Amino acid sequence: MSAAAELARPAIEPTQLRQLLGCFPTGVAVITTRDAEGRPAGLTCNSFSSVSLQPPLVLFSLRNASRLLGAFTAAESFAINILSERQDTLSSRFASSRIEDKFEGVAWHAGAMGLPVIDDCLASFECSVYACHAAGDHTVFIGEVRHMGGGCGDQALVFYKGAYMMLAESLRKLVVQGKLGDADIDEAYRTLYGTLLRLGAQRASDAELQAVDAAVAAIEQHPDDAPLADRIASASGFFAAIAAAGHNEALNLMAQTMSTVLRERMTHVLPVRPRPDLFPLRREIAHALRRRDGDAAARALDALITQLRRA
Repeated sequence: MSAAAELARPAIEPTQLRQLLGCFPTGVAVITTRDAEGRPAGLTCNSFSSVSLQPPLVLFSLRNASRLLGAFTAAESFAINILSERQDTLSSRFASSRIEDKFEGVAWHAGAMGLPVIDDCLASFECSVYACHAAGDHTVFIGEVRHMGGGCGDQALVFYKGAYMMLAESLRKLVVQGKLGDADIDEAYRTLYGTLLRLGAQRASDAELQAVDAAVAAIEQHPDDAPLADRIASASGFFAAIAAAGHNEALNLMAQTMSTVLRERMTHVLPVRPRPDLFPLRREIAHALRRRDGDAAARALDALITQLRRA
């Protein structure tokens, strides 16, 4: 590639990069070691990966901004603790910057190398440091496995698109089994997306408002015999555009979960057919957003949900 072409190539946008990398599901691990004073130290990580079988090598990467970078850089060994789906609270605990003593109240023991090994994990690997490399805004630690062990027979805790798949999978089962009623789901949509619409009226960029308009148009452009997959994609795109306009990461994660519910209901529960009677209500949501009237947008959403249940 020429120098001119290289300069003309668009820059990789970090937020989009993180979002797209999130399309690859990963397990969740707590990486532990001991600091210079011998105290246990640990953090949550989903960058764990195998490297080699001969010799047995694994790796994880750590942000250079992490407060524990010095402890891991100085240590000669570390342990990988693979979490089960019942240990999601441990994942949050070791990821929090507000908890000073991460090990307080946590069941753990000293492993064969004296490293902190968390009880009841799916698997643990005690490693000596094999190599350490600077890589952009992270440092990559490669370890040689010296001792390992298996624990409980639970399912793994899986991280996908910024959320634990355990929650999404549980919701999917409830939907398919018919255990989530219309009233509860409608209330969740009104509360979640009503809040996002009010936030979007204040925070959305012009491009994000245009994305909502485009999502509405995409739904209206379906022919009567449009495939179910296309209808699901456009319906999900409409609510995803609203979520993006709200600029709230926590609510956006909840919206991703609700998108899972929507897809499963459209696939297994709801009769999916053309609904031109809903077109004006979606347009009113988009128009109210453009007017920066969040309350009006939320009222239009409420009317949309009510009309959806009438026929």
